Amino acid sequence: MNLYEYQGKALFKKYGVPVPQGYVVFKPEEIMDFYGERVIKAQVLTGGRGKSGGVKFASNVEEARKLAKEILSMEIKGHKVHAILVEEKLKIEKEYYLSILIDRSTRKPLIMASPEGGVEIESVPDEKIYKFVVNPEIGVQPFVGRALAKKMGFTGDLAKQFTNILMNLYKLFREYDAELVEINPLVLTEGKEVKTEMYPPMSGMTLSTKAPGKLIAADSKVVIDTDSLYRHKDLEENAEEKTPLELEATKAGYAFVELDGNVGVIANGAGLTMATLDTLLLYGLKPRNFLDLGGTDSVDITKNAFTYVLKANPDAILVNIFGGVTKCDTVAQGIIAAKEAFNINMPIVVRLSGVHEEEGRKMLEENGIHAFADMRHAIEKLKEIMEGSQ
Repeated sequence: MNLYEYQGKALFKKYGVPVPQGYVVFKPEEIMDFYGERVIKAQVLTGGRGKSGGVKFASNVEEARKLAKEILSMEIKGHKVHAILVEEKLKIEKEYYLSILIDRSTRKPLIMASPEGGVEIESVPDEKIYKFVVNPEIGVQPFVGRALAKKMGFTGDLAKQFTNILMNLYKLFREYDAELVEINPLVLTEGKEVKTEMYPPMSGMTLSTKAPGKLIAADSKVVIDTDSLYRHKDLEENAEEKTPLELEATKAGYAFVELDGNVGVIANGAGLTMATLDTLLLYGLKPRNFLDLGGTDSVDITKNAFTYVLKANPDAILVNIFGGVTKCDTVAQGIIAAKEAFNINMPIVVRLSGVHEEEGRKMLEENGIHAFADMRHAIEKLKEIMEGSQ
């Protein structure tokens, strides 16, 4: 699950990663009076909002509310803006990049850091990207932060700030089952001028020095493993990531994704469901949805799955059940119950293979539903039926 910037920054703040002062609003009139400049930022789960006009600057509350109204009426890359993040405008000296993600090749967390931030990491030369694979049993120790800080050009207090940010970011990454935590840009703010009176005090002379700036997460990108959300009750699934039908099916306990084809798909197990989608495409058919029935032994769960597939308005339905704890005769009863309850007239083709498969296929055939032991034969029959109806 992708988090909005304001959600990610709330987690950053919780874990001691410095962020700009700010707050989220959903209506222009919720913006409070302020002094100085503020950044008005659209909250959408996509990139490129700055180039699309979703990031603006305001010097007073009237201007901020006017800009917020404009931004809330926008649609950025197909995403409607529902929220605005209002933040202090930082005086930036330099921008950096920092992230932690799952490295699929090593199956371990990977730290990526670069002195060139504020741009897509893909556009940064490889020699400017510093990587460190984390041993999960050891985690991120201070020496890792110091080593990366040196490569990034940080010394003294800035090196300490960077090390603390990195260690806190990794703690967030682990404790929230994240797939990615990214700060782009991690900014170094401009240092403040400090005047010190020279000795003796009455000399009237002062020494002017510049105190180092602070490292602050000016943006956030956090992706949480959706399957871990039951462990994180403080996080709610973002509606923008799912269609209304997907949200409805998810609340009912089904893994459901809408697609742009015309064949409704019900299968058991994420791997088999994906293989079913791939095989349909191989045969020139396009899936309308992904629905993982799981390892069920319930007539009602099977029957109710058809509710969401039918709401997606497919031209035909393919059910693919293979082995596992799912009993084929139970699935057959659920399919027959769905056909009768929902008055389904469109073609239904079923592949049943596993426990009580022969009984299940016989029940389906007796009710006018094509049933096969092999997925390939089932899809070939489905294609024949669909081409014959054109």
